Amino acid sequence: MQHLYGPYGTLSAENVRRFRSSEANAVWFHGFDPVLMERAVSAGVAACVEFRTFREDFGRRPDLCPTGVDGEPIRYGRLVQGVCLSRTDFLDEREQALRDGLSRYAPAGVWLDYLTYAGWFETPNPDLQESCFCPDCVAEFNEATGIDATNPHDILANHQSAWTRHKCDRIERFARHYADIIRSARPGTLVGLYACPWYPEEFGGALTRIFGQDLGRLAPVFDVITPLMYANKCGRPPQWSAEYLDRAPGFLPPQTPVAPIVDILDFPANVQALAGIAPYAARAREHVPPGVQVFGGDEIFADPGRVAAFDESVRTMRELEGS
Repeated sequence: MQHLYGPYGTLSAENVRRFRSSEANAVWFHGFDPVLMERAVSAGVAACVEFRTFREDFGRRPDLCPTGVDGEPIRYGRLVQGVCLSRTDFLDEREQALRDGLSRYAPAGVWLDYLTYAGWFETPNPDLQESCFCPDCVAEFNEATGIDATNPHDILANHQSAWTRHKCDRIERFARHYADIIRSARPGTLVGLYACPWYPEEFGGALTRIFGQDLGRLAPVFDVITPLMYANKCGRPPQWSAEYLDRAPGFLPPQTPVAPIVDILDFPANVQALAGIAPYAARAREHVPPGVQVFGGDEIFADPGRVAAFDESVRTMRELEGS
C-alpha cells in the first residue's frame, strides 16, 4: 500500500508552492470535487475522496432521522451522522452518487465516511442513543435473526447481543457493497474507512452497540482503517493517535494498516507523537502509521515553521517504516 501524507479539506491555490516542496504526497477532500481533483493532479500528488455515506441534514430531510426507543425521532444537534437504514430511496441516491463520481474521475483513493448507525463521537461527552427502531428496521431484525420482537424495549431487554450483532452485520454488508463498487469501477483505487476512534470497551462497548462498527470484521474489507483522532474535540491528549496505534494490534486483525486522521487543532504535537519525536520519543516505535491525514491541514502550508514540523515528522515515520 502506498503511504500517503497530507491535508484533508482542501488544497488552496495560495499554498500549492510550499505543498509541492514539502513531504506531502496526497490531499483528501469531500466528494468528487473537480477543482481539487485537478489541483491535486497538477501538484503531482494523490487525489483522495472522502465519500459521505449515512449522513444527511435532518432539518432538510427529517424523514431520514432514525427512530429512538420511545418511538420518536432521536435527539440531534448540529453534528450528527447515521440515517435510518430502511430508507432505500436515500441509499439508492448515495450509491448512484458514488457510481457517478467514479465514472467521471479516477481518484487515488476513496475513504468511506459516516458508515455507522446514528450518533456523534467528536465530543468528550457523547449523547449515546439506541436507535433504528422504525417498523421496517425491527422487521428486518426479526427476519434476519428469527427472533419475534415486538418493540425496542423487548429487543434491548431480551435480545441486546443479537441486536448489536445485527447492526454490525448490516454495516459490514454496506461496507462490502460500496468497496466492491469502487474496486469494480476503478481497480487499484485505495479503499479506506473513516472509523470511530473509540476502543472496543469504551462507553459500554458503544463502538459496536451504538455505531455498529465491528472493526475486527470491517478491517479485511478495506485497504486501510483511518480512525478520526480529533484529540482536542474529544477531550483527549494530543498523543492519543499514537496510543491508538500501539493498542490497535490488540483489537484489529494482524497487519491491519491503520493510518489516522489527526486535527490541525492538535498540530504539531499529534504528528510528532506518531513519529516518536521528543517529547514523545518513549512510545512504541514498532507501530508506525502507513500514512497520516491532517484535518484542516491546508493551513500548515501557509507557514514555513509548520511545514518544517510536518516534514520532520513525515521523514521520521518513513525512516522508521523502512528500518
